[in-house]
Amino acid sequence: MNGAPTGNSSRVQKLGEPAEAGILDERILLLLFEYMRWDIPTLCRTSAVNRKLQAVAKRLLWRELCRRRAPRMTSVLTESGRMTGGWDALGKLLFFCGGSEFRPGQATPGHFAESTRFSKTSGRSFLAKSCGGDVLYVSDPCEHRVRSAAEADDVGVYRGVFGGFMKSRTRQCLIRRRVELEAVLRCPYCGARVWSMTSARLIARRSAARRLGSRDDELEYFVCLNGHLHGTCWLAALSSDDGGGVSDDRIDGEEDDGSQQSGDDDNDVHATGKHH
Repeated sequence: MNGAPTGNSSRVQKLGEPAEAGILDERILLLLFEYMRWDIPTLCRTSAVNRKLQAVAKRLLWRELCRRRAPRMTSVLTESGRMTGGWDALGKLLFFCGGSEFRPGQATPGHFAESTRFSKTSGRSFLAKSCGGDVLYVSDPCEHRVRSAAEADDVGVYRGVFGGFMKSRTRQCLIRRRVELEAVLRCPYCGARVWSMTSARLIARRSAARRLGSRDDELEYFVCLNGHLHGTCWLAALSSDDGGGVSDDRIDGEEDDGSQQSGDDDNDVHATGKHH
């Protein structure tokens, strides 16, 4: 039965419905999640309770989580204006490995990422020379073991996000070359259609492969209409002679946006379900 709104409620509460006055107060929600240190699984469950909480989470809670967990990264990504694709999509990208199907019938499942490092320095390794001025954060690859009849291989699944994608050189190149969007594949983070960077011939294969620890002919990545990147590669097996030194494409004197600064490494995004 419909009725006139009363007080701060948007409608008359129906008989038998639980009281919602407190939990829908944004200040109370912010205090609760601050107390829980922005626990991601709890936020996911909260946003699934009903449409009202989903709307509050999408508009407010995901934004605050991203700002608290990766303040410097989110500050850079929003320099040109609003967050393209939504804060909920960015939150999922930061804390969730989307998995992939690198070979037909051999899928690597997605999963919650306990700890992930995103780097602008890594992102530069993925940009074509003509797009070198773009801002791109890319994660370290998440290793997935894929077993075949002959042997077990390691697939690296990685993800990233452009800053100011709508005005980026990468997007301009994709449009100027009239690269077609993939017919079936969608972005695992926002659901938008994607371009294959292989089809666009905008893959910086050698530098990206060195950064990932892969062979340059065994990597692929896609970029969606909102500037989210996801890709896979076959990780090269290290021999006993392969050291763990700094890769040769590192620019001397360049810091990973604070990764060399003690105590304030906003480039490392940590997502853990348990806090001490």
